[in-house]
Amino acid sequence: MEDLHFGRTGQTFLVTGATGFVGTQLVRALLADGQKVVALTRDRLAAQRRLGAMVRCVAGMRELAADERIDVIVNLAGARILGPRWSEARKAELRRSRIGLTQGLVDWIAKAQHKPRVLLSASAIGYYGIQEQGSSAALDEASPPQPIFMSQLCQEWEAAAQAAAAHGVQVACMRFGLVLGHGGALPAMLLPVKMGVGGRMGSGRQRMSWLHLDDLLRAIAHLAQRSESASVQGAWNFTAPECPTQLEFMQAAAREAHRPCIMPTPGWPVRLLLGEQADLLLEGQNVAPVRLLEEGFSFRYPAVQGALHSLM
Repeated sequence: MEDLHFGRTGQTFLVTGATGFVGTQLVRALLADGQKVVALTRDRLAAQRRLGAMVRCVAGMRELAADERIDVIVNLAGARILGPRWSEARKAELRRSRIGLTQGLVDWIAKAQHKPRVLLSASAIGYYGIQEQGSSAALDEASPPQPIFMSQLCQEWEAAAQAAAAHGVQVACMRFGLVLGHGGALPAMLLPVKMGVGGRMGSGRQRMSWLHLDDLLRAIAHLAQRSESASVQGAWNFTAPECPTQLEFMQAAAREAHRPCIMPTPGWPVRLLLGEQADLLLEGQNVAPVRLLEEGFSFRYPAVQGALHSLM
């Protein structure tokens, strides 16, 4: 991973979700760039052990004084979306971990004497709902949402973040695709491939919008740096330019693992097990990083084969 630059050195970044898959790597990159890091975490001691003595860990926004100077907030917190069935209780937990926490950040911003320059708030391509399989149409940042739970969750999450704009703070909503790295969802996805039983899931024609972790961190650095001299307000698709089908993705992984890709997983048992949540696996979206490309952002891993090669 190259040295990343998040703007002038010596800034203070508040990071939520700092002990997660993406957050841990972001904190490491910020410290290497000479930035100061405050981590908002539920377990201060565990976070301190994981992140090290250079990071100030706080258990709540109430621990930050009104005259505290925070330059940039990177909001990555949120309970894992793929997991237990989406019961009403689970949906409430997913909302609370995203929307409730984000509202707490905005409440602190409202009272802060020194407003952050920018709030970089995570969202997801689930905002766009599901796309008809076989469609090659690319979804950009202006594409509409849908009246289904995963889209509504992202809409509410982004609306909570956008409330900070009323206090003079730039708000950039980062709509993450599937993040590929040594962690997250990828190891579980690769397990059947490495065992020689990989293949399509459902039809295999659903599009998989993804992004290599290195490019995700580089894109966060790009927005943080650019916010010093220009507006980064609004939605940004954090996806790679190439968007394969699920079958093409598995075939690329099988090539890297030197294994066959011939064992299909029918869609019906996935739907039986996961219910509404199965859409995350069996449906897809072709989401294009239009704003990043228009800005001249250069992807280190624009194609899935190269990304998987770097990780396998």
